[in-house]
Amino acid sequence: MELITPNIGLIFWQLVIFLIVLFLLAKFAWKPILGSLKEREDSIENALRMADQAKLEMQQLKAGNEKLIAEARMERDKMMQEASQMANQLIEQAKNKATEEGSRMIMQAREAIQNEKHAALTEVKNTAAKLSIDIAERILRRELADSGSQQQLVDSYLKDVKLN
Repeated sequence: MELITPNIGLIFWQLVIFLIVLFLLAKFAWKPILGSLKEREDSIENALRMADQAKLEMQQLKAGNEKLIAEARMERDKMMQEASQMANQLIEQAKNKATEEGSRMIMQAREAIQNEKHAALTEVKNTAAKLSIDIAERILRRELADSGSQQQLVDSYLKDVKLN
């Protein structure tokens, strides 16, 4: 393998063409290429900045949502506790009212029983007195059917009166 050494003329023309291409690129292509690269770099940087900003906003929203959820849970727990207390209070009031109503009904029943008892005793006494009067009247009629018995009874009453 043999190395070929380039000719000086060839190197000169290659250098001239390279410089012309470099000049044309610098004159017409570098600015648009660099401009589009700069534009691309700016858009990427802007997108990253917006992504960071969106990430921060998401974190803030998440924190706000968690705070709202925590507040809602606390409010729910508070409402549940209040509802439980109200239910217990209502149950207690109902028990007390039922106890009072039961006691009142028992007292009324006792009073009614007592009144009925007194009425029955009064009726029994009246009936006994009436029967006693009827029996006494029948006995007196039979005993005093004749005038001798009547005279004897009057005399015994007079003796009793004089002795007293």
